Amino acid sequence: MEYKSLLIKDTTREQREKIIKESLSCGGGCENCSACWLGGGDPWGMYQDYIDGKKEIAQINMEYNRGTVQG
Repeated sequence: MEYKSLLIKDTTREQREKIIKESLSCGGGCENCSACWLGGGDPWGMYQDYIDGKKEIAQINMEYNRGTVQG
């Protein structure tokens, strides 16, 4: 699905969940997976603040790149 905007103010919680699921899907599903290809651990944990409407994706990515966020 194509979104006009990924910003929290322009999306619902359900849309944000779908955005993360579609964006991070490796095709294998997360169940019983021990190592995300992103190297950040659980992608749901890493992006939970976005899903909850607390932080934008860009902010989480910047924090991850600085090493201040872990999944």
